[in-house]
Amino acid sequence: MGSLGSEVDHGGREMFHGHADPVVHELNRLENLLREKERELGHAYSEIKGLKVTEALKDKAIAELSKELKKQDERLSILEKQLEQKNLDVKRICNERKEALSAQFAAEASLRRIHSAQRDEEVVPFDAIIGPLESDIKKYKHEIAVLQDDKKALERHLKLNEAAFVEAGDILRSALERALIVEDVQNQNIELKKQMEIYHEENMLLEKSNRQKVLEIEKLTHTVGELEESILASRDVANAVHFYQNQATRLNEEKKTLERELARAKVYVNRVATTTANEWKDDADKLMPVKRWLEERRLLQGEIQRLRDKIAIAERSAKVEAQLNG
Repeated sequence: MGSLGSEVDHGGREMFHGHADPVVHELNRLENLLREKERELGHAYSEIKGLKVTEALKDKAIAELSKELKKQDERLSILEKQLEQKNLDVKRICNERKEALSAQFAAEASLRRIHSAQRDEEVVPFDAIIGPLESDIKKYKHEIAVLQDDKKALERHLKLNEAAFVEAGDILRSALERALIVEDVQNQNIELKKQMEIYHEENMLLEKSNRQKVLEIEKLTHTVGELEESILASRDVANAVHFYQNQATRLNEEKKTLERELARAKVYVNRVATTTANEWKDDADKLMPVKRWLEERRLLQGEIQRLRDKIAIAERSAKVEAQLNG
């Protein structure tokens, strides 16, 4: 488009040399506007290319984050199952502890009852009764110690799980932020695509307008050529008109001269006729020389006809001049 515009502009300068044509200026303005739109379109293409690369990187990062989130979800599900199992174990241990404490309290109550009964009456030896109970108490205490250790381990495991949950939440928030960034980039990409479509439509309209201006320039060039030919022809016509005007002026002057000569000739003829009549009026015996009179009459009529022909030519020239001026 730019080369076409430069060619048209160069051709316009050659054809309209010495003339300031507003159509050429309008065409130059449209070409500059078209170049500006093409530069903006190139910038938009570059931005879209960069955004596509960024979007590809974001998609790759999202895919990796999705895999990592999937792994974290699997780990979380496993940890939840383990936590649920540990909770069940804790509940079971707590129940067993309660049962052991209940058994301990029952054993102590039995011992107190035995001690009170021994005071009243002689019964079986105390060691025989207390021995099995002490062994049971030791066993339950051992189980309680084991359960307390398990509880401490479970608490440590819960703390680890909580830390893992916090880390997974941070990863999830980071992934969401990146997803929002990617969404913003996609929205910007959509807006840039719309802007590019608008620039493309404007470019097409400018190209169409440029083609119309080129056609108008060609028509105006043809018209200017015809006008130049017409001007050249009108110069010839003007020269011819000037020539005929001069001729008409000269013929008018000749007409006036001929009219004066004709008037003088008529006066002369009348004078000759009067003189001749006066010479021959009273002399009845004299005869006018007929041959001489006829010769003079013929010469005078020829002179009068010649003058009349010149007057007719002058009148025709005057009519031609009037038509040319009209």
